[in-house]
Amino acid sequence: MILTNSQQRSIPAPPPKEKYYSDNDSVMLEDESGRICLVGDRIRSACLVTGVIMGALGIETHNGDFEVVDLCYPGMAPQPQIASQWAASISHDDSMDVDDSTSKMSSASDQWVALVSGLEVGSANPADGQIQMLAEYLSAEVGGTEDQSQAARVSRLIIAGNSLGALTGSAANNSGESERKPRRYGYDTSSFTPHPTQTLAAHLTDVCRSMPVHLLPGPSDPAAAILPQQPIPRAMFGGASHYATFSSETNPTYIKLTPADLSAAPSSRSSQLGASSSKVKVNGNSAAKRSDGPSRTILVHSGQPLDDMFKYVPTPPISRMTLAEATLRWRHLAPTAPDTLWCHPFLKRDPFILTQTPDLYVVGNQPAFATKLVQDTETDMEEGDGLLQKRCRIVLLPSFRETGLLVLVNLRTLALRKVQFTVAGMNAGRSET
Repeated sequence: MILTNSQQRSIPAPPPKEKYYSDNDSVMLEDESGRICLVGDRIRSACLVTGVIMGALGIETHNGDFEVVDLCYPGMAPQPQIASQWAASISHDDSMDVDDSTSKMSSASDQWVALVSGLEVGSANPADGQIQMLAEYLSAEVGGTEDQSQAARVSRLIIAGNSLGALTGSAANNSGESERKPRRYGYDTSSFTPHPTQTLAAHLTDVCRSMPVHLLPGPSDPAAAILPQQPIPRAMFGGASHYATFSSETNPTYIKLTPADLSAAPSSRSSQLGASSSKVKVNGNSAAKRSDGPSRTILVHSGQPLDDMFKYVPTPPISRMTLAEATLRWRHLAPTAPDTLWCHPFLKRDPFILTQTPDLYVVGNQPAFATKLVQDTETDMEEGDGLLQKRCRIVLLPSFRETGLLVLVNLRTLALRKVQFTVAGMNAGRSET
């Protein structure tokens, strides 16, 4: 009776707002003593959202407001691997780091990491053909000699959220009006199907045989909506869970790669059925020796913090890339939490504070692909390297279901290469990036 009433009399939640910003907004500076309104041309042109820690220089007006002359942010956090040698040919122009120039900058011994988001298996318009091509490409089973040589140098795959499609809710609504049917195997077959999870598990199993896979939860995945999202249970992914190369990560997560990590250890579950001693393959051979490449730190999240901050700013002139760069200088990944972004309550520490600057900053499930090399204008005096600058490559990943785009990042130079998967007669993979 309670279930029937809740389905027939419940009021749906209002749709989320696309923007919180308006021309009448006021910027307030708050501390323990109180708050004051900030005014002036400098504050109107600044990229700010609620929760940002900053300092303001200015004077108080006769109206009791504070006219801002200059703003001070924490700046980019220390970078532990700042002494790692970047490619000497790297350019300040971002267009020189994508596609064409990678053949000139990379070498046969360079390792690449594959980035993708928004597979959305089981959605209303799935990209099953493209996902199958993706799995075969990463296993070096399709393409010409050049494609197979490139795929053989991919050392790991990172999936930044939304691996499963969102529930439409149509089946659940219809089930309330129809007669209740007996359940089979613990769920109602009229409103639920396990095929999307089984399909995703099959693809992950194919990829895990040849390289490590890092899977992050996203807004449409079966995980708690509150950040930081906890890992999706490994038991959901069948054969892939038997491989030590499969890692179900939190969202957001840090992935730290050292030269020793490029030599994958044998699987601790190799004795189980369907498991194998999986090692990272380089040019078709297992990498059993230590690589000479630099250590890298990769920061990945599925896009919820950036999507929420985007509601606070006028567009244009502020873009999603501008906000992603600003989070590095604010030293905070999600300043709008917990005001408008759900997060767990933390009393002693804030898990979203950036204590170090990553080498690669990946944001998943964005409307379009974008990349930028961010460099700190100030030298890192804390590390004692006065002549070296902190650098971070930002990558915004679009939905794979809509664009069919896979991004490859060179771990030595942090240059990028895009791989597009399209199937004739299918909508996915046709949108421009």
